[in-house]
Amino acid sequence: MMALGADHAGWELKEEIKAWLLTHNVELMDFGTHSPDAVDYPDYAAQVAEAVAAGKADRGILVCGTGIGMAMTANKVPGVRAAFCPDLFTARMSREHNDANVLALGGRLTGRELALEIVEMWLRAEFQGGRHSRRVGKIAELEQRHAGSPDAG
Repeated sequence: MMALGADHAGWELKEEIKAWLLTHNVELMDFGTHSPDAVDYPDYAAQVAEAVAAGKADRGILVCGTGIGMAMTANKVPGVRAAFCPDLFTARMSREHNDANVLALGGRLTGRELALEIVEMWLRAEFQGGRHSRRVGKIAELEQRHAGSPDAG
């Protein structure tokens, strides 16, 4: 199950990704936005990140103008490892080394064809485990250590 979300700047690319996922028989939940009308990206990033963290979705894809705001917001949700991936290499490494469970893309930066290649790479790449498991575990430890503190997130 894939969770999708975008703001107005990412809406068009999200719709392209959604169509591609559906042609590849990927089940999905579309949290919106559903039009190019101006909205606030944190609202959509939170919904996708919370669905992933709760296990309602296996992974998520977020699109805003740059991808940066979506990634920053999603990473505030415990259990989410969101990665902004502007190219194929970062998409593969985010999965293989960091076990990213949310992909963030920039609708104003990344063209349709490249974005679909990035999504495909990100979906196909698998976490390598090994030494990377130790490192991802340290991220989770840090997250737990700061959970509930006033400066958490």
